[in-house]
Amino acid sequence: MLTEISRENGPLRRIAIVGGGAAGWMAAAALARVLGPQGPAITLIESEEIGIVGVGEATIPPIRAFNAMIGLDEDVFVRETRGTFKLGIEFVDWRQRGHRYFHPFGVYGPDFGPTPFEGAWRRLRQAGRAEPLETYSVCAQAAAAGRFARPQPGGGPLSQLAYAFHFDAALYARLLRAHAEAAGVVRREGKVAAVNLRGGDGFVESVTMEDGERIAADLFLDCTGFRALLIGQALESPFEDWSRWLPNDRAVAVPSANAGPPAPYTRSTAREAGWQWRIPLQHRTGNGYVFSSRHVSEDEATANLLANLDGEPLAEPRVLRFQAGRRPAGWVRNVVALGLASGFLEPLESTSIHLIQVGIARLLEMLPTRAFEPADARRYNRLMAAEFDGVRDFLILHFHATERRDTAYWEELAAMSVPDTLVERLRIYRATGRVFRESDELFTKTSWLAVMDGQGPRVEGCEPLAEGLPLDQLEARLARIAEATAEAVRRMPSQADFIRVHGQAATVVAG
Repeated sequence: MLTEISRENGPLRRIAIVGGGAAGWMAAAALARVLGPQGPAITLIESEEIGIVGVGEATIPPIRAFNAMIGLDEDVFVRETRGTFKLGIEFVDWRQRGHRYFHPFGVYGPDFGPTPFEGAWRRLRQAGRAEPLETYSVCAQAAAAGRFARPQPGGGPLSQLAYAFHFDAALYARLLRAHAEAAGVVRREGKVAAVNLRGGDGFVESVTMEDGERIAADLFLDCTGFRALLIGQALESPFEDWSRWLPNDRAVAVPSANAGPPAPYTRSTAREAGWQWRIPLQHRTGNGYVFSSRHVSEDEATANLLANLDGEPLAEPRVLRFQAGRRPAGWVRNVVALGLASGFLEPLESTSIHLIQVGIARLLEMLPTRAFEPADARRYNRLMAAEFDGVRDFLILHFHATERRDTAYWEELAAMSVPDTLVERLRIYRATGRVFRESDELFTKTSWLAVMDGQGPRVEGCEPLAEGLPLDQLEARLARIAEATAEAVRRMPSQADFIRVHGQAATVVAG
């Protein structure tokens, strides 16, 4: 018999997570770990028939904190997900055909007292006496050399290493599931047939399974992907369309055989109507072409992808359809949406997993009681909206600040109006070369500088704080940074050797 959900204040007694995949099982593992065995009962509902969207993932450094928080050993994670390490992203043909640049994790070099490193570097660069930015990044140099090591104490370049991972998304979900179930999460196989709203306040009271069972909870997490079964269909939370800035609405994906040792970085190559990813894993390489269906057909995109693989395809190409944007309210009544149910930003900077992680962290920070104080939901929605908006602006930068005009796709992107927040950043950068990080937003000054410089917006002036620094002194100091960086990279093992010692899968399985 279904028990009525109390409207009284008090701690949550039951949490239902609808949908599995990375979003569902990340939430399950985190909630079970943080709330403990004395916390609310957690049930995760998923159907093997529906499956997950994941086609292989690249991530950004904050995932390391998430894995540590749930108690997932990093070597075990790399081994079980057939993972490799990621030191940044190589961008090919983005500014113009034939041009490459690298967006590294970590930092470039130390500041020069009150003068930021980028200000000093630009003054010397404008004088023709500095090397490209990548020269001063240990992550960029290690990536180019195919090397990897974990950060080491001591204050030198090796202490500045920052990294993330490439991994098989389905294997990650499986690993998270094992962690969550060991912590007491109960998995319920099957499809949801109906969402039942409570009379009076419209809260979700329960979901009805196809076999007729009703599952009640105090809090529901919608991890049903693009279907948004609870937040979108049942509670009708609107979706804000961002296709005017991010027009790509399709992706065709296919795994291929590795052509040599996997590289410790993701590659993104600009194409005629979108861009192609390459994500190297231990057992295969993930590939995909993210494109605008207004500018190229699915068949043409598939042919283009298959013609530009490094190795033999291992499966039939799969087409995914999506729409860029977010829900202004991802927390409505007693439902919180995570992952694709809350919004979608194309995977150019590998932020999908991170946005799930932030949503979980914000939910734990604002964990409701059964009274569901509306102020909690308002703060959650405000912070998540800001998170999405910051990532959105960074993504738009790649497509808008480009010299490419060789196809209708790139002409439209170069001419489009962009959000005022990005207009402001571009004006500041063009005037002085300054970059900045607003509060605790995701992307650091390193990220903004790497992409601003790499995409090519012209800088008219220089950082005022750098104007009085002697050029000879700047040149000597930058030379020392470059040499220390190169020497640190020479001491690092190859990524292949590092994985062989720390994270190689015992049995390599294709597919």
